Amino acid sequence: MQSLSSIRAPESANDELFDGLVRLARQHVGVMSALVIAGAEDQPRIRTCVGAALEHAVSLGHLEAPWRCTDALLVVPDVQCDERLRDLDLLAAAPHIRFLLACPLRAPAGEVLGILYLLHDQPRELNMAQQQTLHELAQLAAQLLAREAADADWQQQVDLLRENERRMALAITGSGTGIWDRNVATGEIHYSSGWKALLGYAEHEVGNRIEESYTRVHPADLTYVQASIQAHLEQHTEAYEVEHRLQCRDGSYKWVCSRGKVVERDVAGQPLRMIGTTTDISAMRALSEQAQQTASLMTDLTNEIPGMAFQYQRLADGRSCFTYASGGVRTIYGLSPEQLLANPDLLHEIIHPEDWALYLSSLAISATNLTPWHLEYRVQLPQQGTFWRQGDACPRQLEDGSVLWHGFIADITEHKLIEAELQEFATTDFLTQLCNRRSFMLQLETELSRVQRTAGHCATLLMFDLDHFKDINDRWGHFVGDQALRHFAAILRAQLRKTDAAGRMGGEEFAVLLSDTDIAQAMSFGERIRSELARTPLVHAGEQIPLAVSVGIAAINAGDPTPEAALSRSDIALYRAKRSGRNRIECHSEAAH
Repeated sequence: MQSLSSIRAPESANDELFDGLVRLARQHVGVMSALVIAGAEDQPRIRTCVGAALEHAVSLGHLEAPWRCTDALLVVPDVQCDERLRDLDLLAAAPHIRFLLACPLRAPAGEVLGILYLLHDQPRELNMAQQQTLHELAQLAAQLLAREAADADWQQQVDLLRENERRMALAITGSGTGIWDRNVATGEIHYSSGWKALLGYAEHEVGNRIEESYTRVHPADLTYVQASIQAHLEQHTEAYEVEHRLQCRDGSYKWVCSRGKVVERDVAGQPLRMIGTTTDISAMRALSEQAQQTASLMTDLTNEIPGMAFQYQRLADGRSCFTYASGGVRTIYGLSPEQLLANPDLLHEIIHPEDWALYLSSLAISATNLTPWHLEYRVQLPQQGTFWRQGDACPRQLEDGSVLWHGFIADITEHKLIEAELQEFATTDFLTQLCNRRSFMLQLETELSRVQRTAGHCATLLMFDLDHFKDINDRWGHFVGDQALRHFAAILRAQLRKTDAAGRMGGEEFAVLLSDTDIAQAMSFGERIRSELARTPLVHAGEQIPLAVSVGIAAINAGDPTPEAALSRSDIALYRAKRSGRNRIECHSEAAH
């Protein structure tokens, strides 16, 4: 294979068909260069190349057989450590290249149409998700190349078919197109030998009744065919012409184009005779369907997949506009593509006010530094609510000084909700919905830092332990025990301020952090909890279950080396309350210890 530097690409090599895919592949794995080489092996052509240019001749000849015979990605984490590439000119000509990925772009028939390359100047490892994404992008690129070839072949076939049709009009006999002649009055229809052969029938295997002919029409096409014929018989159309499916002798269906015209009518205008032709268009239909499928794939990439593909331009004078927006804009912004293209200022009313400045500044930074744009932000859609969006785009500076972005905006609302749920799950005790021990200790650590750096700031820590909790479990069962824990947690929550925190430390032990609160205020808080607990016993199956709690209180000191120091003091006070008869409050005294 030729060296990359000897493969000359025209200035227009980076066409839009491949540029977006290659940029996406490069951005996805974060490499310095990505390119697509297509064409014959002896005349390769760079279709697109993004990223750092190669300064030396880089031969990739050793990447040929047997690798091209597979569909797998060739991933070389470090070309200098791969025995297969020991003699590769790449190492001598461009020693800064360390990572290489290559994937064949294979046509449905199996031939290689081109190769997608990713190159980087540092060793890399790719996970399975990245490899799968690259493989899918390579498949899309292959489909684009295949579509180009199919479109050219399709156009050639269409041109040839049209020429054949013109010749058939001049000399239909011997053209291979089937001919039929129908007696409208009697219902008889006669077929030429070519017509019968078209469907694989012998001369004697086709009857001459119109009723029988309709049995060969595909059921899904029958109503349409009969209506088209009737419209012509009643002179609503100049001629009869319809594409439909006919059943062959082997049971398969073939696409045909049937054309006909009434050539004889009676004095009252009633049709007597109709002559027409049947042409096999199966190949053309197959090519057309393939082209439509490829076109649909490209449409799906921009309009049908969740999210919005866009092209956004900021002019040198500071004005900006969207030059393209896919149909996904309706979901992302609640606008039609036409509305956004006509008035980009509509986004000012849609993007959350708290995120608008960040949205503008992130685009400005991307434009100034020509770095990829990435932003998570909120939108407010009328009558729908607030949602999260994630925007990603690659900027490119144009010759006139303007900056053009190609990008994609996705709905990440569900991801954000899951993220919040996971955060809550990681920080919340499932049973009581209070902070779990880990989360509470982090808040205690934060409060200790505030006490240490802020003169005059005070805080207290209270430890609560439900008295005789084991007796509750033994007498009424663990289900009632859980109810008791939830009941106590609800009483705690009702007494907390926004600046306070409460957590379940384990079993029937709870902790409360009171910010900007001294010992006397903490004792008052503890008494309120005891009083409320006594006033509102747990009710189960009509029976009142009295609950009581022991409380230990300790101040958080600026000299505490760790949060555990204050926790230990409050535990000591709690133990003293339990030892002194329970259902009471004890404060830790530094003098006593």
